[in-house]
Amino acid sequence: MSYKEYRPTLAQLRTFVTIAETRHFGAAAAKLSISQPSLSQALVAIESGLGVQLIERSTRRVIVTPVGETLLPYAKATLDAADLFMAHAHGAVGTLSGKLTIGMIPTIAPYILPELLALIEQEYPDLELKIIEDQTDHLTQMLRDGQLECAVLALPIEDTNLAQLSLYSENFHMVIKKDHPFAGREDLGLESLRDVDLYLLDDGHCLRDQIVDLCRQVDVNPKNSRNAETRAASLTTVIQLVGAGHGATLIPESALSVECERPGVSTASFAPEVTAQRQVGLVYRASAATREEEFGKLGALISSAFQRTIAH
Repeated sequence: MSYKEYRPTLAQLRTFVTIAETRHFGAAAAKLSISQPSLSQALVAIESGLGVQLIERSTRRVIVTPVGETLLPYAKATLDAADLFMAHAHGAVGTLSGKLTIGMIPTIAPYILPELLALIEQEYPDLELKIIEDQTDHLTQMLRDGQLECAVLALPIEDTNLAQLSLYSENFHMVIKKDHPFAGREDLGLESLRDVDLYLLDDGHCLRDQIVDLCRQVDVNPKNSRNAETRAASLTTVIQLVGAGHGATLIPESALSVECERPGVSTASFAPEVTAQRQVGLVYRASAATREEEFGKLGALISSAFQRTIAH
């Protein structure tokens, strides 16, 4: 059979993509709700039909072959197109309904989710949202692997396979002890970062990188801070440390009402002319660009949720 005669079925393509994503036959079979023998048969069928090996099997691990890595984006694009076809058939194009898996970084999810979920229940009751909270690198990999449909991340994301829709800018605020000289001020400059010992989130959090970038603008190296060896995985932990000691940190505006009502801490703002902020956007696979209308509506909801959050 020549390659022109063979046409893989969607089930076979989905088998290949799922094995490539999970790197595990058992996990792939469970995800597709089929038996492992059926999974193996589907993989053998597509490899035989194409005349190439897509997956290398061993007793210890599953490896995607170089040919498989080359063909994987096309398989995903085909499945995305098939899903879009079904959406058209059911009149669901551009609407927010059904299941949608979205990723969010930990410095966004806890703060805007209450408002976002309330807006979805009010405006799109047929939308079933599944939230995956994780760090940026993990979420972008899940996007590429097809495990997420979109993600709310700090921009920019340097990946030509991913499209991004800018949603809102969010100011940073300084958090200090209640008796600190900066407490309550609204005219800080970036040079004020020289006057505090900063607590930062652990490696892998994009907020850490954004704060480090701000510090570099005024020749401050947070690694020289006496708090540099402290490892914190959440903003809540960082704020508790600030309240208990003499250090400081920067947090996004949406976190203020949740994190800064704690005893012993106060906040300060940068002057209006100072740029100390992050850009937040909705990121999705470029191959799913035909869903821009749907993602646009979701992005508008997320922006509204942010505005409602900071208004509290």
